Amino acid sequence: MRKTLIAVAFAAALAGCNSQQAPAPQNQTDAGFEAKLQEQLLDAKPGSVIEIPAGHYHLRRGLSLRTDGVTIKGAGMDQTVLSFKGQVVGPEGLLVNANDFTIENLTIEDTKGDALKINHGKNITIHGVRTQWTDGSKTSNGPYGIYPVKTQNTLIEDSEAIGASDSGIYVGQSTNVIVRNNKVHGNVAGIEIENTVDADVYGNTATDNSGGILIFNMPDLLMDGHSTRVFKNTVTANNHDNFAANGSAVASVPAGSGIVVNSNPKVEIFDNDIADNKTANIIISSFYSTNYASKTGVAPNYDPYPKGIFVYGNRLKGGGDSPSGLEFKALKTALFGLSGHFPDVLWDGYSDPKFKGKELPPEDRICIQDVSGVVNADGPNGYKHPDTDMKPFQCTLPKLPAVVLNPEPKV
Repeated sequence: MRKTLIAVAFAAALAGCNSQQAPAPQNQTDAGFEAKLQEQLLDAKPGSVIEIPAGHYHLRRGLSLRTDGVTIKGAGMDQTVLSFKGQVVGPEGLLVNANDFTIENLTIEDTKGDALKINHGKNITIHGVRTQWTDGSKTSNGPYGIYPVKTQNTLIEDSEAIGASDSGIYVGQSTNVIVRNNKVHGNVAGIEIENTVDADVYGNTATDNSGGILIFNMPDLLMDGHSTRVFKNTVTANNHDNFAANGSAVASVPAGSGIVVNSNPKVEIFDNDIADNKTANIIISSFYSTNYASKTGVAPNYDPYPKGIFVYGNRLKGGGDSPSGLEFKALKTALFGLSGHFPDVLWDGYSDPKFKGKELPPEDRICIQDVSGVVNADGPNGYKHPDTDMKPFQCTLPKLPAVVLNPEPKV
């Protein structure tokens, strides 16, 4: 995930735009077409609209764009497909280092590494883009599908991500983000918001991932995340085996996780339909519950505990009946029997030791309403003394403001 891990053009003349025209390819694997494609991206000017007609195009080299103010348009996700199945140069399908960038209505598939990576950009719009690996969910697939990192004012909408070995849609170290009306399936993490400030995640459908929607705050990155709203999503049956690479942060996400909050402050989860996630519909946890090993050590100002979490008004059912991992299986059986199941929320039990024996500041509490129950797993003591007391979670928190993109993208 994370320390920045994190294709393309035919053009048709548009009135009033700096557009560019590339000759139609003689066949799908024409090397001259591929070279011309990259040339159009290299020669693009601010205001250029690069159009890619319908077709299934095979490329062997990753593509890149470094010019501000460019739009890349396909004929539709099912019509314009850029395939990197035979990729031999460059890890990404399309790498963008630019501001005021829009990409829409196409598919990027079978890249060696990340499918669409956008690095250090402002005013980014991703609309109607599909990323996928067509041979199924494999560890050898690229880590990220749609992958903006270190961006500002970013919109990802009406898109689809399939088969990423880390996250289908990942937004990291960014500010002012909206992720809406997307479909994610067959990934390790469907949607992940990491070390990001002010994000709204809504209207998405996450199913058949290992974890549906993840809100993470990891150590050793340039910024800390906070203030994420997760609402009006459908998060069901995210029970896919976890196929992430060993050592990655998402490798520790239990298969069967619906919405997971890890080490984040100020997260609001409401008005979602969450069901049939076999470990738990909602998991709230600390960095200490992950197997992610920091190579440089954890910075002294990093706060590893979830704080200011408000869960309310969701529609939950099923789930928790077949948790992943021997420890969770044993915990479930000890508390609820072989045929029982965890209630809606599983908390690992880690809390800031500086408040041991004291009440947390009101703004740092974990407040949970409208659920079947909460399990405090007692992770700090090896799951020896779990409990199901709801009283510590009976509270409310101020609601977070909506994210407003400025300017609002026009697509």
